[in-house]
Amino acid sequence: MWDVVLDALLDTLKLFPFLFVLYILIELLEHKTRVGKANGLLTGRAAPLVGAATGLVPMCGFSVMSARLYRHRHITLGTLLAVFIATSDEAFFVLILSGMPALDVLYSVLALCGLKILFGAGVGYVCDAIVNRSKRAPVLTALPAEFEVHSHRHDHAHDHEREHEHRHEHGACEKGEFTACEHGRESTLSLYLISPLLHALQIAGFILVCNLLFGFLFYGLGKGDFDAGKELVVGFLQGAGFWYQPLVCCLVGLIPNCASSVAITETFALGGIAFGSCLAGLIVNAGLGYLVLLKDLKQWKRTLAIAGIMIATGIVAGYCVNAVALAIGV
Repeated sequence: MWDVVLDALLDTLKLFPFLFVLYILIELLEHKTRVGKANGLLTGRAAPLVGAATGLVPMCGFSVMSARLYRHRHITLGTLLAVFIATSDEAFFVLILSGMPALDVLYSVLALCGLKILFGAGVGYVCDAIVNRSKRAPVLTALPAEFEVHSHRHDHAHDHEREHEHRHEHGACEKGEFTACEHGRESTLSLYLISPLLHALQIAGFILVCNLLFGFLFYGLGKGDFDAGKELVVGFLQGAGFWYQPLVCCLVGLIPNCASSVAITETFALGGIAFGSCLAGLIVNAGLGYLVLLKDLKQWKRTLAIAGIMIATGIVAGYCVNAVALAIGV
């Protein structure tokens, strides 16, 4: 039992430095750049494609970062889905170290990369198109001339007030009144060090709890043996019929833990499930990104909708690829 606790702690500690760096980068993006406004890589036409390519990097931290950026409206829903769909956690490493023939490993990895980019970018573009179409405001009629003049004067007055405040603060610093400047230095330290550290600790704590829960789940399934519990999940996947495998793999892929992607990939490497079924489970498996979204309990409907889109994409991709493989006799 203590092995489960130790493994959960070690897995969380390995991830914590990466989380800390990610949150520092997020703060820099939010306050030092016009992310979400002028950054074409995150919000431009190529954003879902860039997101899908980024998700292929075998690190769950990118799904965490994309979930955080999406919560702050710095990336679109389509870009988030593209990253989630392309995320594979440790699947590529499992395939490389599985003992499969080298050509089979190469074909499998290339096929996974290509199909994940295809489905990730495709779903991303479709979702963004739907969201943008639903948000289009109706064309407004022309405003009366007197209202336009009043609005222009009102905005000009606000601009003058803001300029006056900025000059006042700047002048205070030049005259030796250091209160505002010292406050600025303190806020910078808090913004780029303390705040990312606290956010990373919060997410790490949430991840630790989830790692413990799923660790004890495998421990209980294996009747006191974690590895036996994981083998039981592998056997469950192997026992699913050919046309039920994508559904079962999608359910396993929903587990926000690297153990689910490892179990799915190991089962495929052992020949227990078809390639399309493996693809379905890995599409649904978005790593720890789900945990970041679940942290905001007030938006549970949004998180549920995102999970629903992921499941639907995984099922469609799994059945399509299995059907093609069956038709060509692969």
